Amino acid sequence: MPLLSDALLLQIMAMAPFAGAAVAFFLPTYARNWAAALAWSVAFTGLLCAILLYPHVTDGNVVRHEIRWLPTLGVSLVLRLDGLSWLFSMLVLGIGALVVLYARYYIAKKDPVSRFFMFFLAFMGAMLGVVMAGNLVQLVVSWELTSLFSFLLIGYWHSNPSARDGARMALTVTATGGLCLLLGMLIIGRIVGSFDLDVVLNSGEAIRNSPAYVPALILVLLGALTKSAQFPFHFWLPRAMSAPTPVSAYLHSATMVKAGIFLMIRLWPVMSGTEAWYLIVGGAGTATLLVGAYSAIFQHDLKGLLAYSTISHLGLITVLLGLGSPLAAVAAIFHVVNHATFKASLFMAAGIIDHETGTRDLRRLSGLSRSMPITATLAMVAAAAMAGVPLLNGFLSKEMFLAEAVANRGGHYLSTFLPVVATVASAFSVLYSLRFIHQVFFGDSATDLPQQPHEPPRWMRFPIEFLVLLCVAVGTVPALTIAPFLASAVVSVLGGQTPEYSLAIWHGFNAPLIMSLIALVGGVALYVVFRRSINTNPRGGPLLLSPFDGGMLFDKSLALFYRVAGTLEDRFSTERLQWQLRCLILCAMAAAFLALGSRGLGLGDSFEHLSAVDPVFVLLWVIGCTCAIGAAWSAKYHRLAATVLMGGAGLVSCLSFVWLSAPDLALTQLVVEIVTTVLLLLGLRWLPKRQETIAVRPENIERNQRRRAGDFLIAVASGSGLALLAYAVMTRPPGESIAHFFLERSYSEGGGRNVVNVLLVDFRGFDTLGEITVLGIVGLTVFALLRRFRPATESLSLPKQQQIQNDHDSRHEQREVGSTLSDTMLIPRVIMKWLYPVIIVLAVHLFLRGHDLPGGGFVAGITMSIAVILLYMASGARWVEERLDIHPLSWIGLGLLIAALAGAGSWLFGHPFLTSWFRYVEFPLLGKLPLASAVVFDAGVFILVVGATVLTLVALAHQSLRKPRERVARPEAATEEGDAEQENA
Repeated sequence: MPLLSDALLLQIMAMAPFAGAAVAFFLPTYARNWAAALAWSVAFTGLLCAILLYPHVTDGNVVRHEIRWLPTLGVSLVLRLDGLSWLFSMLVLGIGALVVLYARYYIAKKDPVSRFFMFFLAFMGAMLGVVMAGNLVQLVVSWELTSLFSFLLIGYWHSNPSARDGARMALTVTATGGLCLLLGMLIIGRIVGSFDLDVVLNSGEAIRNSPAYVPALILVLLGALTKSAQFPFHFWLPRAMSAPTPVSAYLHSATMVKAGIFLMIRLWPVMSGTEAWYLIVGGAGTATLLVGAYSAIFQHDLKGLLAYSTISHLGLITVLLGLGSPLAAVAAIFHVVNHATFKASLFMAAGIIDHETGTRDLRRLSGLSRSMPITATLAMVAAAAMAGVPLLNGFLSKEMFLAEAVANRGGHYLSTFLPVVATVASAFSVLYSLRFIHQVFFGDSATDLPQQPHEPPRWMRFPIEFLVLLCVAVGTVPALTIAPFLASAVVSVLGGQTPEYSLAIWHGFNAPLIMSLIALVGGVALYVVFRRSINTNPRGGPLLLSPFDGGMLFDKSLALFYRVAGTLEDRFSTERLQWQLRCLILCAMAAAFLALGSRGLGLGDSFEHLSAVDPVFVLLWVIGCTCAIGAAWSAKYHRLAATVLMGGAGLVSCLSFVWLSAPDLALTQLVVEIVTTVLLLLGLRWLPKRQETIAVRPENIERNQRRRAGDFLIAVASGSGLALLAYAVMTRPPGESIAHFFLERSYSEGGGRNVVNVLLVDFRGFDTLGEITVLGIVGLTVFALLRRFRPATESLSLPKQQQIQNDHDSRHEQREVGSTLSDTMLIPRVIMKWLYPVIIVLAVHLFLRGHDLPGGGFVAGITMSIAVILLYMASGARWVEERLDIHPLSWIGLGLLIAALAGAGSWLFGHPFLTSWFRYVEFPLLGKLPLASAVVFDAGVFILVVGATVLTLVALAHQSLRKPRERVARPEAATEEGDAEQENA
């Protein structure tokens, strides 16, 4: 039995990059050696796992490991490795390891290196998620993660405006394509009846014969073409060249842009072979091949030249896939590997030139072969491979491309002109490759360079040496190097359609060879003739056709969207929250009535069997209604009284839950009411000031009366609707209620007698995980908004020193006020401090008993927050924070992490996500006690609730240390809390 199973190796490959990214987060910011060693170790570990798995993916075999996630919905996490995904994984991990070594020397010490490698590893994991996905939904999620992490990598130098713009453009284009891909995958899943990739790959006839084939094809190809920078979406890739060169070398050779190519290869067996596929894929590839090659000729930036050449070669691969023949698919897979090797080496060579000379401008570079002979030799070999020179790997795959261009006789106009297009594009490839070689390494030595050029450190050059060696080895002895790996990938895609093909260097004097010679000679001749005009003309050259500037079209489209959005905002939006709340409530009511219109509430004869109501309960609700009406009425005159009365209505609701035998709800309502009331009281002082009624115009009084009447009708309608809905649920016949399901299974399957808590942390644990995530986001949002709110008494025109003095006086006054308040309320202050440990013990008690008795993580978290609030009120924010060292942001992150890990822990035992486990365990002195894994999940809920609540408290408390800005109410405003607005800070 092997030491490491296939499933474990797959999990290590998929999860190691994300684990490495998490570790890199905690490394010191400038720990370059440690961060590089970590990233390289992760990549090498993944490579080792892939090598161990290779014997299991040959001859069309598949290694598969399924992790149940949402089995009732048919959604699982599936790790799937076959020959194609193995080949792409080797590119992702192998070139990733080389780029990590290169980046160790390229990234400056002053840069936040650990952040760079954290993003790099996360992107590596997302790319592996794409190629190893065995489920369509899982593939789309990983697809979007690649867009997100590439955005962070491209914008790594965020102080550079061009880097920020390039990152935003790349994210906008690729993420929009990802949304289209999601819709396409959903359609395919609907056609097939499953999202499992193996099922989809065996349903080619059903997909192609479906009426939804064309919409699915267009949506999927939009995702693939945008990701792989195909015409007309190619413009984002050159803009992304503002990223660090290691990022460009990795994203644009083996990973980011190859994701769309991988998707088209993966779905080639089930979606190709139709006229629509031929026109869309072949047409886009042909246009991209020509536009990219032509545009590369006129670039003066080394990375710009390589970017457009990448676009052209991606177009070449897309053309091959669009032809629809098995031999063309073989050539496409072969060129994917070849392009990754020579393009990654060229990008790193360009980075070395920039690193050692201080410029990438071709017009300034010259004669570097004298000062950098080794780098020059390596770059020339890689550029020759890009041009398709014989005895290099690029020549073999380009020969296969030319052969397929000649053999393609479909009778379509693309088939007619394809040999000419292929020859012209190949000549352009020779031209820009020759320009790269000649202008950078030959001629007189440049004298106006920012730095004196010299060879880079030995290990910085090693990745280029290794990749160039592969270019030569594959080009000279392909049968001994790439042949077996290419065969595994081809068989995994084509299966029984795998054709006979040869990787021999010499195939005789035939049409493809003649086209290659024409391209070589023609490219050299074009460079000799137009060399001077290319260097002096900024773009476009002497030819009639100019490069298509899709970036300008994108910018204009974005500006148009902004104008349209601004117009809509001016037309329909309002700064007053009351109007927005009315719209929200009315939409919710309309949706509820539409849903219930056809079915009805199902009240039936329930009103005829109403039981007698206890007078005490009626009195209780009279008090609650009085508090609610009083709060609405007092809000016009006294907000403090309104807040207190709202708390009274909440307490009545709490007592109602007790009356109706719902102690969990009562306990939750009680602690939530306490916390929200205190937080509201802290925030009252920042509401806008009122204006006396006498200053209000009569027409505004009438307008506000009409508005309040409308609000009253909305309140009555929504309240009555909720009351009827609640009554319908409570009077539903026992057979129609789902309550019995949970009552019967709470203890037997969840291990707890408290049905409410078991429901939250077990049966509906996934919902609870989403809810606490939202709660954490709300806490962060409140903190961010209040942090930007800076009320102050001083004018912005005051000198800086005067502003500092005023701020110091304000803090001093605040401490004096706090001291006086504490002296006048000595006994309550002492009592509140004494209550702090008592409430903490109560919170722990509520947490530990929650699985069997009323309590739980949420209630315990709110209770713990009350203890912190009391301490803030008794001693002040500074005293508490200096002694308790509170970090609510860390609490939020830790709570969410614990909850997620508690759910993922069930995967280790072969169960779906968030599956709970419980046993009775005998403890010394304590006897037999129940243990449930859901308690760990509940602990995450507890910690996150404390963090989110305390974060809101901290934000409000820190605002209370500042004096409010003087506010001026609008003259036409009415006497209502929302009518006077504060000035913008």
